[in-house]
Parts: sequence; structure tokens; C-alpha cells
Amino acid sequence: MSTLISVTGRAEERVAPELAAVFIGVGGSGPERDRVLRDTAAAHEQLLAELRALETDGLLQRWSAEQLRVWSHRPWNTEGRRLPLVHEVRADVQVVFQDLDRVGEWLADAGARDFLTVNGVDWRLTDATLAVVRERAQRAAVEDAVAKASVYADALGASRPVPVELADHGMLSAAQAAPMAAMARMAAPAAFGGAPGGAPTTEFAPADLVIEARVDARFAAEAKG
Repeated sequence: MSTLISVTGRAEERVAPELAAVFIGVGGSGPERDRVLRDTAAAHEQLLAELRALETDGLLQRWSAEQLRVWSHRPWNTEGRRLPLVHEVRADVQVVFQDLDRVGEWLADAGARDFLTVNGVDWRLTDATLAVVRERAQRAAVEDAVAKASVYADALGASRPVPVELADHGMLSAAQAAPMAAMARMAAPAAFGGAPGGAPTTEFAPADLVIEARVDARFAAEAKG
């Protein structure tokens, strides 16, 4: 008689980031619409000109910039009264550095400028490296599942387990399975600011990225004798 053994295999790979995606906010506000728009537009154009130069020098993988958005509103004071009209000008810019040695220096300069706000840094891998590391983690997760099943089979006095089903974690079922599939996720702890919108810090050395893979597997093991 055969015994079904179900396990979850897990593995992770750690690798140093290769890219730094920097999120910059360009913006200003004030009571004079034309002045706010002029000053913010000048800061925006200065930033874009600098990014074009960095791209020409080969320091960037890519960058993108929104057009300036302009709107007006009348805020309320603490007494519930409407205050004079305030004009807002905003734009978001994303810069992906491939020369990580320049990130800290550039951010220190950009963060000190008027109309610019550093919203965070997302440490990344290139697509090619991510594919290699993810596959390595997936294979290791399958090996982990096989090793666990072998321990259980041995403890039961059963024969070497034979794989029956293998699927992404959480997808394994008797009715529907995805043979030889694996799931991987990347945990990317950023040492500067983290996700977009986070508060920037003064640390620019990124932690290793963690590429994790998990699989659910089902094995059959025959009783010995």
C-alpha cells in the first residue's frame, strides 16, 4: 500500500543589488500661480537636463518624468475658516541608476535643492540576473521538497518517495495541479527610504536582495516488504 506525503519546499538566494530606482518629487506651492509654476518648472527642467547628462555618461539604466500638474485649492484653518487660494505644482520623476557608486552623492545633492524631494530608493536586479537567481531558488526549493519527503518516507519505513504533483505554493490540489511549477518572490530591503513615498534616511549601502521560492509537492511512497 502506498502512502501520500505532502510537503512544502522552500529556498532563498541572497544577492547584492545591481540597480537603484530613485523616486523624486518635484513640487512647489504658493499664493501666486505664475511664480510657483515658473519656479517649479525651472527646477523640473534643471533636473531633466541633469538626467540627460547622466544618461549620456552611462550612469543610468533609464529614467522617466511626468509633466507638471497644476491645481489650486483653498485650505481650512483650525477655526474652520477658508484661507486664501493656494496653487500647487507637482511632478514625479523616476531614475534608475546602474552605477551604484554615484547614488549616494547624487541623492545628497538632489535632496538639498529647493522644489525637490527624495521619496525613496528601490534596490533591484537586472532582468537577466533576476531570472538566473530565481531559477536557482526554484530548483533549490524542489530539492528541499524532495529531501523533506525522503525524511518522512524513511521515518515511516517506506520506500523512496516518487513525485506525484508539484505546484506553486498554495495551488496544489487533487483536482488541479501545475506540474513542475515553482513560485518565487523577491524581498528587497532598501537601506535608503524603501518604497516610494517613504521617508529618506542617510544610509546608502543596500542590503542584499532575497529571492525566495516555495513549492508544494505530493509524493507517493510504497511500504517496504
